[in-house]
Amino acid sequence: LETAEKDDNVRVVCVSGAGERIFCSGADLGGGIGTSSGQENLAFKNYAKLITRLASFPKPTLAKINGHCMAGGTGFMLACDIVIAKEDAKFGTPEVNVGLFPMMIGALIFRNVLRKKAMEMILLGEKLTAKEALEMGMITRAVPKEQFEVEVDTVLKIIVSKSPIGLRIGKEAFQGIETMDLEASVDFLSEKLIEVASTQDAVEGITAFFEKRRPEFTGK
Repeated sequence: LETAEKDDNVRVVCVSGAGERIFCSGADLGGGIGTSSGQENLAFKNYAKLITRLASFPKPTLAKINGHCMAGGTGFMLACDIVIAKEDAKFGTPEVNVGLFPMMIGALIFRNVLRKKAMEMILLGEKLTAKEALEMGMITRAVPKEQFEVEVDTVLKIIVSKSPIGLRIGKEAFQGIETMDLEASVDFLSEKLIEVASTQDAVEGITAFFEKRRPEFTGK
């Protein structure tokens, strides 16, 4: 993520799991959970850093859910801006089934899912279909596996065609108002509008609109 942020050639970050069956199944239950070891505590803290870093990442992020997404994988997924999943993917927070609880990812769950549905998912620990995850607001699109790769590539190409600086300022704006009241939010967003409108890309975009051509954004 640090490398991608510094590289101006990177317009969007797409994350996916290896293979075709699993996006992320969460922590390794055989890796010492419950021992309160220093290594385990470090792993928890590193995971917390990862999802908060991803959630506040300045460039667009897309989670390509190529398979089942459970437990800690849910937090990783919800930290992304856009989530495209295969129709046959399963989702859930099964931590309660083994005496645990989805702690850190809860912060992201409650920022994406209505409270009652979130509590139902967390307390029951049952698997959800992609359709159910879509209805709950956990994912952006549920796509048949035959169309999955094309759908993801299409969305990525659309994002890449936009102004990098415009998207960055826009993300900063939306991330900044999460803890503000209405008046403070509007004031903050008005300042961000002034900022984005003063970019070279905004001038280019408006000029291209009137000249009926595609804009050539430079990220400035």
